[in-house]
Amino acid sequence: MSQAQGSGIPGILRTLREYLAFYCGLGLLASVSLLWSVLALPLSLVLPRKWKKRTGRLVITMGFRIYLRALSIMGACRFDLKALDTLQGESPMIIAPNHPSLMDALMVISRLPNLACIMKSELVDNVFFGAGARLAGYIRNDSLRGMIYLAVEDLRSGSHLLLFPEGTRSNRLPIGTVRGSIALIAKEAGVPIQTVLIETDSAFLTKGWPFFRKPSMPIHYRIHLGQRFDPPTDVRVFTAELESYFQSALVDAKLPHLPAATDVQSS
Repeated sequence: MSQAQGSGIPGILRTLREYLAFYCGLGLLASVSLLWSVLALPLSLVLPRKWKKRTGRLVITMGFRIYLRALSIMGACRFDLKALDTLQGESPMIIAPNHPSLMDALMVISRLPNLACIMKSELVDNVFFGAGARLAGYIRNDSLRGMIYLAVEDLRSGSHLLLFPEGTRSNRLPIGTVRGSIALIAKEAGVPIQTVLIETDSAFLTKGWPFFRKPSMPIHYRIHLGQRFDPPTDVRVFTAELESYFQSALVDAKLPHLPAATDVQSS
């Protein structure tokens, strides 16, 4: 505990407020996700096919937007996400952010209602997220070939695609190794890649952060748009170019020290 937080009654009260906000935030996310899963199950049976994805994605967007607003009201977080609003209504593209924490997907989804996500299979099967994710047409990543095929099809149908170039949360700063799948999907679908730069002053939910460990509050998050790349022609060359771009674009970004042992600061 910091000296400021631990000095006298004001420090104790501040710490208690932070714990209350932290656990209320976790409880709210779990409750909203479970409620939507329960409602999504019957909706998946009665909604016409063309309405399933649209309904599922819109509800998830609004749910995450309300959740992030609640975190702001509780004083847990401060968000600057307005840069993402400029992408609404644009033609299909891959949205490619760096990935410091588990909050990243929630923030992007909360601003873009026509967005497909690639999710771990265990999340698609999870009781809290599974039914809602399936209704929204989110894409499982258990098969690389199947994942790429479904991602390309979704982009061709007019959607945006959220795809973290690292494939997982950053294991070094400012960004980990970029995978070639993002370039392959963009090439096959013939869509541009819009880079997104995420900054935060907290290591909360970064690689190695225990899920139930309370961070210092408020946490500040800021998102701004980076360079937009045309569909690549050479997957290997573009993958290296994209990683180099993120390295340079994030060199002065506000990013926390990673708690994981694998953290390596880039020079």
